[in-house]
Amino acid sequence: MASFRLKRVYEAPEASDGTRILVDRLWPRGIAKDKARIDLWLKDIAPSDALRKRFHGKPEDWEAFCEAYAAELESEAAQAAVQELHDLLKKGPVTLLYAARDESHNNAVALKAWLEENR
Repeated sequence: MASFRLKRVYEAPEASDGTRILVDRLWPRGIAKDKARIDLWLKDIAPSDALRKRFHGKPEDWEAFCEAYAAELESEAAQAAVQELHDLLKKGPVTLLYAARDESHNNAVALKAWLEENR
């Protein structure tokens, strides 16, 4: 079964990315919409502003962030976005795009892990 891919939105788009989905609540700084080549922007699947601000720049709180984010992903709006992601994955590759500099501790990493755990 295919899995979701991860990529910083600032990296050049590639044909192998498939459907490119931005999973951040805020538009990435300094990047034009046409250059980003984003197919879909799923704000409803991004962490809330409160959660994002609470954990910003605190990789030592990674596990707490993941738990809090997982709870948010149970909301009705997030579940609709999750279903949309799974439907798209059935059609081909899906790349989850994020803006964070930390490639190991960001919402896209947490989301991918959660999606794979909750298929």
